[in-house]
Amino acid sequence: MADNTVTVSAIDRSRVKVNGREGVDRELALLAMSIGDEYRHGTNNSDLEFFAKVELSKMGGIPNVGVFAVFAFGLFLLMFWDSKQGSEALVLIAAGMVAFFTLNPYFLQLVDWRVYMIEEAEALLHSSKSMNKILKTCLTLGLLLVVTIIQYLCMEAVLGTMSGADWFFGILFDNGSLLVAILLLGLYSDLPDQAVQIFGAMPFLFMIFFSTTFSPGAGVSGVKALRYLFSRFYLWCMIPGTQDQMDGCPSENNLLYLILSSLLVPFLFVSYKGLKYLIVTANKEKQSQGRRESMKSVEFAQLQMELFGDKALHNLKTVGSAADLKKLADTFTSERSIGGNVREVASRDATEKGSSDDESVDKGSFEGFMAFLNAPSPLPKTNIAAAGSSENDNRV
Repeated sequence: MADNTVTVSAIDRSRVKVNGREGVDRELALLAMSIGDEYRHGTNNSDLEFFAKVELSKMGGIPNVGVFAVFAFGLFLLMFWDSKQGSEALVLIAAGMVAFFTLNPYFLQLVDWRVYMIEEAEALLHSSKSMNKILKTCLTLGLLLVVTIIQYLCMEAVLGTMSGADWFFGILFDNGSLLVAILLLGLYSDLPDQAVQIFGAMPFLFMIFFSTTFSPGAGVSGVKALRYLFSRFYLWCMIPGTQDQMDGCPSENNLLYLILSSLLVPFLFVSYKGLKYLIVTANKEKQSQGRRESMKSVEFAQLQMELFGDKALHNLKTVGSAADLKKLADTFTSERSIGGNVREVASRDATEKGSSDDESVDKGSFEGFMAFLNAPSPLPKTNIAAAGSSENDNRV
């Protein structure tokens, strides 16, 4: 665009001036200037190395989570060591809360990470935003898995009655159901930090209210049926002794129901995103149809020739322009040649005139300067004499 000038009025921004062409529709001008291919950056090993170097460093937050996990679960082992059989529910609640508060700070900083990453990706073009979000998601879920393993091993160490694959996967998906909302909203939405903290904490808050695990069998009829939507309910149905107090525990496939209920929030989020994508796609299709019709107009063809010259002919043929491209090209060539000759003559005349003026000015200035130097300088005799007489009078 260095060879063209686009002037936008401060009063009427709906019309612009392109070079010498007045009253051009703003949207049509933007469409005409949008020639070229969009830049696409492919992910390579250097991008992955950059991501790993940043995320696994001290600034990435992983080491801080590790230090706090050692501290928190160390205290858990000290204070729950040699727990008695029958206290499984209390041990499970305590270990779950330690795991939640170990992971929660890392999940909450995903909003800031998303903002910084988008700004950095747009400025440096080091990698795609989608790929970075996927990598961050995998890293966060991996951290969730590691903390769950630590939680499971600590529970085995202090009690030993909740062992087996069913218990491990039950604890894993229960922890995930409480934190996945923060992950999805933090990375895959445009919500600010405060909104993510509020809506991301809803699964944990609703679990306390509706899962009936804090008061088995309690609740108003009808409302307490919502307990089937929470994985914590099915996890409590696995605890020996407590399962008899729970109302409506499934007789079989309990782990399957636990996993499915833990995926409720991701299912709702993906459904919302899918519906939003369909609506946005339909709107974009309508806009694209309008742009395609505008690209076939004669005015668009004239703007393309004005901005890009012969380079625009191929694009105009591709879009099926309604203008006579051969006639338009000939007119454009003749206008450019005439305009170029006129500018060349005017520039040559201005150069010759400027050089002659400079010579005359320089010559006159030099002669005047030499005359000034050679002229005798008059002395102020009158003033000196007056001064002398005044001095003699003073002496007398």
